[in-house]
Amino acid sequence: MTRAQAACLIAAALPALGTGAGCAGGRDRDRVVTLRFWAMGREGEVVQELARDFTRENPDVRVEVQQIPWSAAHEKLLTGYVGRATPDLAQLGNTWIAEFAALRALEPLDARIAVSSVVAPAAYFRGIWESNVMGNVTFGVPWYVDTRLLFYRRDLLAKAGYDSMPDTWDGWRAAMLAMKRAGGPDHYPLFLPLNEWQPQAVLGLQAGSPLLSDGATRGAFAAPEFRRAFAFYVGLFRDGLAPPVGANDIANVYQEFARGYIAMYITGPWNLGEFRNRLPAELQDAWSTAPLPGPDGPASGVSLAGGSSLVLFRGSKHKEAAWRLIEFLSRPERQEQFYRLTGDLPARHEAWTAAGLTADPRARAFWRQLQRVVPTPMVPEWEQIATRLQERAEQAVRGTAPPDSVLARLDGDAARILEKRRWLLARGRVSPGSAKDAAP
Repeated sequence: MTRAQAACLIAAALPALGTGAGCAGGRDRDRVVTLRFWAMGREGEVVQELARDFTRENPDVRVEVQQIPWSAAHEKLLTGYVGRATPDLAQLGNTWIAEFAALRALEPLDARIAVSSVVAPAAYFRGIWESNVMGNVTFGVPWYVDTRLLFYRRDLLAKAGYDSMPDTWDGWRAAMLAMKRAGGPDHYPLFLPLNEWQPQAVLGLQAGSPLLSDGATRGAFAAPEFRRAFAFYVGLFRDGLAPPVGANDIANVYQEFARGYIAMYITGPWNLGEFRNRLPAELQDAWSTAPLPGPDGPASGVSLAGGSSLVLFRGSKHKEAAWRLIEFLSRPERQEQFYRLTGDLPARHEAWTAAGLTADPRARAFWRQLQRVVPTPMVPEWEQIATRLQERAEQAVRGTAPPDSVLARLDGDAARILEKRRWLLARGRVSPGSAKDAAP
């Protein structure tokens, strides 16, 4: 089947595409079209090189890449949507997929994926792919991935009597207690910044909490599953295993890691390069990475599905050409090239092997963790709720409110934030736990 024939099938399946996707008169191919591509941070700089390669292969398409700082990206995307000035395609953090799908800003991709010779769900990490799906509709293609796991001082763990990282909560806590005894009162086995919500969410997911309940219309924080996770989390501070400070309270986390003030840190793949570059030479063999322990062993040791995806906007007048670019950037060899240019972990399995990542012990821990990742609740309001989770958890850690009260208040916060969602659900405007109102 030719690309043009495939495009015709897509147009037949999705009349709402409107442009005919290259069938009626082949409009995108009869003239040079200009694609507007918004990309964020370092990726926005690097993708311009890949776009030039795409243009050499597709002389009928010109790509204009606009590089946007991550700090301004969300507001710019919303402004573009409100002003009907969205680009043809963009890089979108996968935690934003739910919000922009609910706004009906994103083009559903299932019909295109079904006839693609490049993009196939089985080639991606399952949990990452699922973060792009709402209400059984796919709105993004994973571009690069990240998740969080343990970076740790292997030498300090060995000094406490452990030759490997335990894989259960009980074993992990016992190891931290042993490290605390070996290191003394002014050293902490684990750094859990109080201005982050991710550790609390991860522990809750590991304990079996959905975080939200009743069709993602209310909080599930006072339920037994999250209560168990929260007790474990608060206990780490109570027992002196983690310092009650935020990331901004530690001037240089790498320096503190080097001097042993902290010995473990839950963080992401962006720190692989930072640890190699910032730790002194004599410690380069003293640190390692490990998947997160789970309450009941490795199978329960899940982490967050993170990264960025490539999305196509409904307002694009050049959807066929934009999809060609998404397919180009999704090829395994381009994924490998993108990794070598940015250090971002590839979304496709083949690129991991080609880049030698599965042979690198520190990167291989991410490979193992990425087999066990889950998305946060796929509702637009999640980031607001996550902020409240971080704020409320800090109250419990600092002792300004008891944990049971904190969790009850957090459920109240979630109920208020999700009030509009319940209103829409009652009127059939949205399906429970989905973005069905965003589907065509």
